[in-house]
Amino acid sequence: MQALRVFSVVPKLPPRLEALWDLAYNLWFSWNNDITNIFATIDHDLWTACDQNPVELLNRLSQRRIEELARDDFFLQRLADAKRSLEHYKDRRHSPFRFPALPDRDMAVAYFSLEYGIAMCLPIYSGGLGVLAGDHLKSASDLNLPLVGVGLLYREGYFRQYMTPDGWQQERYPGHDFEQMPLKPVLDDIGNQLRICVGLAGQSLCARVWEAQVGKVRLFLLDTNLSENSHEFRQVTARLYGGGLEMRLWQEILLGIGGIKALTAMGIEPMVIHMNEGHSAFAGLERIRVYMQEHGLSFEAATELTASSSVFTTHTPVPAGNDRFPPELMRAYFEDYAGKLGLAFKVFMALGREDPRDEGEHFCMTVLALRLSRFSNGVSRLHGEVSRRMWRKVWPQNPVEDVPIGSITNGIHAATWVARDMAILYDRYLGNWREDPDCKRIWEQADSIPDAELWRTHERLRERLVDFVRKRLRKQLMDKGARQKEVLVADEVLDPQALTIGFARRFATYKRANLLLMDKERLVRLLNDSGRRVQFIFAGKAHPNDNEGKKIIQELQQLCRRDDCRASMVFLEDYDVKIASRMVQGCDVWLNNPRRPLEACGTSGMKAMINGVLQVSTLDGWWDEAFQPDNRLGWAIGRGEEYEDASYQDFVESQTLFNILENDILPEFYDRGRGNLPRNWLLKMKSALRELGPVFNAHRMVEEYVEHAYLPSCRNYVSLVKDDFRAAKELADWRMRLMTRWGNLAIDDIRTETHADVFVEEPILIEARVHLDGLSVSDVRVEVYHGPVSQDSVFTRRSTTPMSPEKDLGDGWHLYRGEVLPQESGRFGFTLRILPHHPLLLDAHALGLIRWANV
Repeated sequence: MQALRVFSVVPKLPPRLEALWDLAYNLWFSWNNDITNIFATIDHDLWTACDQNPVELLNRLSQRRIEELARDDFFLQRLADAKRSLEHYKDRRHSPFRFPALPDRDMAVAYFSLEYGIAMCLPIYSGGLGVLAGDHLKSASDLNLPLVGVGLLYREGYFRQYMTPDGWQQERYPGHDFEQMPLKPVLDDIGNQLRICVGLAGQSLCARVWEAQVGKVRLFLLDTNLSENSHEFRQVTARLYGGGLEMRLWQEILLGIGGIKALTAMGIEPMVIHMNEGHSAFAGLERIRVYMQEHGLSFEAATELTASSSVFTTHTPVPAGNDRFPPELMRAYFEDYAGKLGLAFKVFMALGREDPRDEGEHFCMTVLALRLSRFSNGVSRLHGEVSRRMWRKVWPQNPVEDVPIGSITNGIHAATWVARDMAILYDRYLGNWREDPDCKRIWEQADSIPDAELWRTHERLRERLVDFVRKRLRKQLMDKGARQKEVLVADEVLDPQALTIGFARRFATYKRANLLLMDKERLVRLLNDSGRRVQFIFAGKAHPNDNEGKKIIQELQQLCRRDDCRASMVFLEDYDVKIASRMVQGCDVWLNNPRRPLEACGTSGMKAMINGVLQVSTLDGWWDEAFQPDNRLGWAIGRGEEYEDASYQDFVESQTLFNILENDILPEFYDRGRGNLPRNWLLKMKSALRELGPVFNAHRMVEEYVEHAYLPSCRNYVSLVKDDFRAAKELADWRMRLMTRWGNLAIDDIRTETHADVFVEEPILIEARVHLDGLSVSDVRVEVYHGPVSQDSVFTRRSTTPMSPEKDLGDGWHLYRGEVLPQESGRFGFTLRILPHHPLLLDAHALGLIRWANV
């Protein structure tokens, strides 16, 4: 092949238009309507064709159009105003949180995620996990947090979906040109694009580093499409979730180990790392290795430092969704790495096993992340409970309630997801909702929005959704070579005035997109009720390897094509952020019916809620904590029951859903008063905005991470690294001392001065001898574990009350005393336990050391 010299050709913008590049290369445009309007007015058709990618738009713009814009005084004034807004946003550095400062350090937190959903023009996401990560960065930017993001840059992204004539999902993987995206190469000291390398079984995997600017947050992305890599290694960042088990391992090594190497190469040493799902757990191992190599710490001291300054969020309530790698695969890639940590391979493998003694157990990334973090959380209150049950084997001594996994419920970035028309309405009546979306006072102003204005705005959004669906469906049919008659029918699907229900998410079987299809005759009757029109819009993708999910899509599409359904049921292909935005903004009802308790959180309903769209959902994920029994915020399918028979559960809940639609939702939607306004419906819309708006947003979520995880972890880090890591070394020594002596601790001679019957709030005085085997009383915490108990003597609720050391009895024995106050009548029980205690230990349960009394 003939050798080529390749140049990057870019348009020449006159100085008056140079600010366009500044706006284009900061993803702040994805949540700023004024900036997106500027790009749209340059060339609306081209803006749409470029998937709202401002860099590609500018690169494809004709020189003639550029010259026209340079002479357009009105456009230039808008451009100058937008540039000032961006500069003002970037210069605003006030934050409600004060992070501990270290010399020469301005970055506190590094956030690791395998995917990010920030904007259409950066397609490195598959669904909810990535969009959540994108919203996290946006709120971190708005809140001026010292945070950077780390991820991978996929040449082909996640797959694009298309359907065969019989409705079977197919996948295609178009390539992306990074030079046409809002990305810039990170340069090294001599002006070349920065490269890092990680070892893979004796070979070197190299990656170059790109940067995306997300408001004030820098997002660094690794790309392995380099000539020095083998063909296989170049595929590591080809596709998100592509390839087999070994490819997934390579991706996670690159994300975790390579991500830490990239930050180090750029001179960024975060105090805290936040692992968003277990994919990035190897980052913890690499931090340990660096502390050992660069600072001479022991493995134990480096581990204490790493775990005390690491945060882990699990998103997966399904065991199969947590990555596990067989021992032989791990040996191939980590036997040498274990040696660098000073560990035998058997000991290394135990870090990722629920049962460290089971040498046949696969290595689990979630277990590794849990062991290398002192703060771990699920993404909703219910998911926290599910996660504690799922991972209790990691802490076998802990009651399930004390498994150290908390919960921080997800939220959505309001400014990104609120429709432009609705945003104008909120600007008029709510005040500063964009900058302070978690303020209750702001959302209480929803009651002041006139019913007519709110409803007309919502109706416009529904009309635009219908128009969008018709155009999208027409294109789908034309791409398949459909007959002209079929294409013309697409222009008449849906009714802009009818009750519109949306369902859009990943087509995993547990999400039950086919719940309505369990009674097709009843569904068809519902669709053809001329007096109360209802229509459904579906969208979503099944994983390429999920044939059961693909069957659900196929069944749904076949129903949508029936003559008695095609006008009122539509499936939109190739679900993406654009479709999601239109649907959450324009539907009347958001349908979510996962099989409880398999939905970790489910943020699509929050995006709909913030636009005034009402919910009908099973009590799972976020809706379990948001729903109110009086239905003032929406409707619940069931009351949170969990069934052993999934088929029976599906049948019962499908009938319940039909009953809600027929007896509650449809009558209320079509109950119109003066001005043809559905007053009760509008009351629900306002109630949801008022009560849920300030809670289920990403600002509240990020602030909770800061308060409960980031700041405590930063303070721990600062304490542990002082004076040449003296506290880290002491903490490691303390833990080793506890581990060697813990088996000898004991509680005996428990006494109470109370008879069998006591009165409510009458103190029960407890005294016990505690053997500490030479440990200090400051090394432990002795507690009364107490509460109401069932007839089987099982705690129905439990509380803990500390006991105080009263006397040193000699030979390692101490006298402890305490008292508890029963708060209600009935059966009451107690036991005693010993927990480790250290001022730098964020959670006493995290070490898995508990000594129970034999009462």
